[in-house]
Amino acid sequence: MKNLPLQNIKVLEFTHAVMGPAAGLIMADLGAEVIHIEPLEGDSTRRLKGFGIGYHSFYNRNKKSLAIDIKSEKGREIILKMIKTTDVLIENFGPGTMERLGFGYEALSKINTSLVYCSLKGFLSGPYEKRHAMDEVVQMMGGLAYMTGPVGQPLRAGTSVVDITGGMFGVIGTLSALYEREMTGKGKFVKSALFETTAFLMGQHMAVSALTGVPVPPMPARVSAWSIYKTFESKDGEQVFVGIISEKHWERFCVAFKKNDWFMDERLKTNNRRIDERGWFLPAVDELMKDFTKSEIIQKCEQAEIPVAPIARPEDLFEDPQLNQGGSLFETTIQGGIQTKFPKIPLEMEETEFLLKHNPPEIGENTSEILREFGYSEEEIDGFVLNKIIA
Repeated sequence: MKNLPLQNIKVLEFTHAVMGPAAGLIMADLGAEVIHIEPLEGDSTRRLKGFGIGYHSFYNRNKKSLAIDIKSEKGREIILKMIKTTDVLIENFGPGTMERLGFGYEALSKINTSLVYCSLKGFLSGPYEKRHAMDEVVQMMGGLAYMTGPVGQPLRAGTSVVDITGGMFGVIGTLSALYEREMTGKGKFVKSALFETTAFLMGQHMAVSALTGVPVPPMPARVSAWSIYKTFESKDGEQVFVGIISEKHWERFCVAFKKNDWFMDERLKTNNRRIDERGWFLPAVDELMKDFTKSEIIQKCEQAEIPVAPIARPEDLFEDPQLNQGGSLFETTIQGGIQTKFPKIPLEMEETEFLLKHNPPEIGENTSEILREFGYSEEEIDGFVLNKIIA
């Protein structure tokens, strides 16, 4: 893995579900050696059903698995030995859990003063900080669900957007702390949280409230900043999104769809005028689009260089030309030997190639290898297995 920016960074990851594993995934893809600490029976995320079935497969590539009883005396000894040469610890357990286990920041920073400790929680410091939270909880209490659903129907976003974004903020803080450590030699405590991440995402809507002084409507009920910026139904019953966000777009739209009368109409001369006329204008655009198939609408808009998109489903991304021809998918083997493709982190960096180093590991797949690296003999490792300290 040449030129990966974090290739000399060692990370211990005490995580489950999405937020912590997402942070570890980013670090791993950037080249860090990430060791996922699991209980002997494996991370509980491995056994989830429903939408949770994909969590472990996607968020744990390029990591190693160490399955160990961290509550046992020997297990604790192993972790503390590893901490001495660890650069980053990532954890997203419930409030107080790591402290109860003896692995809180105060304890570990005394063993390794250069340790960067990334704690991912539901809330930052404040009245809520000891509460447990999940992505959907903070989407509700942070305004995201209100903004996503129709009026009176709060709706969570269609992915674990706050978990993932909160994990990303954790990585930003961690990288900042590692950069600072280059100058000071000291690590530090870094914390990111779900609720405050949601509030940050709501910042643009809070600005609308501050500027207008009126309640902010949910996105489905909003008056868009653009005159044409919505989903339309095509002649063949499919849906297509079209966005007209400049006067050049408007001119090219009128040419592409042969609506010179609209282009010459003074009522529709500017974006703001078209918004004022939306009562009759948007239904007219709806009817216009029903004269064309989905492929015809997309073709016309692409030729006119107008923003356009089909309404894709997750399974459509496997064969997306941009993702495949652009090299943005990893060939990955997941549980059951299933061969599939997953998205890489969405970055391009000069002279850097993000590759798949490891498929998502089996429970404890790397335990013996890791312990050997830390100086444990084969006899000691066999004893740990017999005493059910490692798996």
